[in-house]
Amino acid sequence: MSKKYFGTDGIRGRVGEYPITPDFMLKLGWAAGMAFRKMGACKVLVGKDTRISGYMFESALEAGLTSAGADVMLLGPMPTPAIAYLARTFQAEAGIVISASHNPHDDNGIKFFSGKGTKLPDELELMIEELLDTPMTVVESSKIGKVSRINDASGRYIEFCKSSVPTGTTFSGLKIVIDCAHGATYKVAPSVFRELGADVVVLSAQPNGLNINDNCGSTHMGPLQAAVLSEHADLGIAFDGDGDRVLMVDHTGAIVDGDELLFIIARDLHERGKLQGGVVGTLMSNLGLELALADLSIPFIRANVGDRYVIAELLERNWLVGGENSGHVVCFNHTTTGDAIIAALQVLMALKTRNEGLALARQALRKCPQVLINVRFGGGESPLEHPAVKEASARVTQAMAGRGRVLLRKSGTEPLVRVMVEGEDEAVVRGYAEELAKLVTEVSA
Repeated sequence: MSKKYFGTDGIRGRVGEYPITPDFMLKLGWAAGMAFRKMGACKVLVGKDTRISGYMFESALEAGLTSAGADVMLLGPMPTPAIAYLARTFQAEAGIVISASHNPHDDNGIKFFSGKGTKLPDELELMIEELLDTPMTVVESSKIGKVSRINDASGRYIEFCKSSVPTGTTFSGLKIVIDCAHGATYKVAPSVFRELGADVVVLSAQPNGLNINDNCGSTHMGPLQAAVLSEHADLGIAFDGDGDRVLMVDHTGAIVDGDELLFIIARDLHERGKLQGGVVGTLMSNLGLELALADLSIPFIRANVGDRYVIAELLERNWLVGGENSGHVVCFNHTTTGDAIIAALQVLMALKTRNEGLALARQALRKCPQVLINVRFGGGESPLEHPAVKEASARVTQAMAGRGRVLLRKSGTEPLVRVMVEGEDEAVVRGYAEELAKLVTEVSA
């Protein structure tokens, strides 16, 4: 059975459009509550980011969950990874996050965590979907769930983040600028870094429900770059709206992406003998990351794009570290999901251990030129299945002799083939990409 509502990252959409409507959220809360109750006594944590529709959806989910007999504990605005952590801490059956991550305020969505702080298993998502297609009923009055609020949730999560670096660690003397994207990290992130001794300048921490991710945060790095330079800071840290992505800026104003942060963390663990296996990236991870890790004899494998697939590969291999160039970084030695604050702390700890700045640390990874060309096709059989395209892709891959790669894939939302080639020589890479794009265009005609 395929899933009707759940995508790779929960349920998302434009507010007011199916399925992101209050009545759907009410039904979803009921269906989730009924599914979770099958596991016994049911306690569910609910958190959200700062977008204005979160108030409405929180109330609808609360009503649905309690009508199914689930007890609800409200967390208020909290980073997505905080809900994963607190679900474990409070021994809940599940945690629910109301968020659309890095999207604008007029989007929203729902993400579920199990009581272990991991993604829900497929069978439980399918059970919720089946219940969504059945009539909604209410448990008898004596079994209706209760609602409470966890008032010290922020403090608990702050201490958890700080515990990811050794006791006694201080970042005294380090000046950092933090961009909170007017999102879920606006309270906790500044406190974490200040309590660890850093001199912190805070940007975009005045949410009004409408300004989340608005020209700020990890999707709009310009304000952070400017602030790092004007403040003469050592580095800058940018979070997205729900706090599961992080990018950085070095003291020169240069952006440091997820591939580079992942390398810095992995290299530090490797040098301290604590890496445990290798590193998981994605199909879009820069070839430079793979080559830099190979120079250190660190294994590297690629998962499909999406933190769900990165986490699945880490679990299967019993590895600790993985991530995406967008800034999702997973550190299984500290938590169960991508956590932007914890990832940032691991980078700072690695820099402190080596006594080097971010600009120097990133130089060990030389990013390879990457050329991406989108080719539109008119439907029907995918041009990727054409023998000539397959032959040309194999020929180019062989010609680059392990120092480059080809990725041809269909867009999931448009009739496009994305032709991506990367390697060490930009002129060569561009030539190959244009050659392959021309061939895909010809066989699509």
